[in-house]
Amino acid sequence: MTTENATGLRIGQFAALLLSLALLTFAGAAEAATSPSQWVKSFWPTAKKAGISWSVYNKALGGFTPDPDVLKRAGSQAEFKTQIWDYLDMTVTDDRIEKGRALLTQYGPQLAAIERKYGVDRHICVAIWGVESHYGEVLENPKIVKGTIRSLATLAYQGGRRAKFGRTQLIAALKILQRGDVTPAAMTGSWAGAMGHTQFIPTTYNAYAVDFDGDGRRDIWRSPVDALASTAAYLDKMGWRNGETWGYEVEFDKGFDYSLVQKGGSRSLGEWQKLGVHRVGGKNFPRQGDSATLFVPAGAQGPAFVLIKNFSVIKRYNNSNFYALAVGHLSDRLRGGDAFEASWPRNERPLTTAEKEKLQKLLAARGHYDGPIDGKIGSGSRNAIRDYQMKVGLVPDGVDSVMVLQRLEASR
Repeated sequence: MTTENATGLRIGQFAALLLSLALLTFAGAAEAATSPSQWVKSFWPTAKKAGISWSVYNKALGGFTPDPDVLKRAGSQAEFKTQIWDYLDMTVTDDRIEKGRALLTQYGPQLAAIERKYGVDRHICVAIWGVESHYGEVLENPKIVKGTIRSLATLAYQGGRRAKFGRTQLIAALKILQRGDVTPAAMTGSWAGAMGHTQFIPTTYNAYAVDFDGDGRRDIWRSPVDALASTAAYLDKMGWRNGETWGYEVEFDKGFDYSLVQKGGSRSLGEWQKLGVHRVGGKNFPRQGDSATLFVPAGAQGPAFVLIKNFSVIKRYNNSNFYALAVGHLSDRLRGGDAFEASWPRNERPLTTAEKEKLQKLLAARGHYDGPIDGKIGSGSRNAIRDYQMKVGLVPDGVDSVMVLQRLEASR
């Protein structure tokens, strides 16, 4: 949930665009805003209905101008996706491991108390802190940190797909200000409105943040203890299982049926073991009855994992397998665990959308695929890739790789 740069439409151009397209409508105010100040006036009835006082509203939004950097980020769509090993390289670093271990010692008594109250592993909480804000360091970086009110108001003002999110979170942020937990100037976070050390969006903050240090404020911006306890409180409510991990790195017997990966579904760890799935290093699974799913993000060429309940709980914080794996792995490293045993296929790059479409066309031409040529690799495309791999003697992992595309092209 973090990162950074600027450019955008001039305010006059942007306001004219909003006027001509009539992008913004609000409950009780059915006309589009023509300028930032008019938008602030048009949104006031919505805020008032939510219980926001005029003094809080005016202090927070008086003089509002959209942030061009937020506009740029909200409208950007990358062609290439980050590979999972690149993401892990950025998040589970030696620096994060070293600093996280030091902070585990520094905040040892507080973390022990948090763990006792909420039953959430302290290493997971500190790992989330590390991944979300590099233990609060990004909050001190003016190139990254944003004023939350301005960011959310910009998203609400611009219209489009993020406008509803912006309006909802802006109202929630104004409620935080009205309670006095933080001032408008101190309410900072990401361009998309995630706040403080562990990056809560305002609605989640209102529902789950706690005052653990006892100063009368739920201060996730200046109190790491409040931020860590709020994270634990949230994970607890999402169903964290105390005393359990997130998953295990595994390896497969020779001849393992990779269709089991593509079919998905849960089995007990004991059942997976009978099917040829074993924990790396000859270790045993501590609870054979735990329900688990397989996760093989790089296919046969990279590490494989079995994921148990707490992995899905981490995803309630950020619904990304990359994110949950990074948090889980960093927590293990903070505890003294090792790096993954298997290596990532670092010479691989992700296919572009155009290349994925070409892959689908070639698979269709060979009778393996009859789905849409849309560059979206779903279960139908993966099944077709696996069929082709089996036919030509490759490991049938169903991964849309450069190597598979090149093999298809060479055999035309």
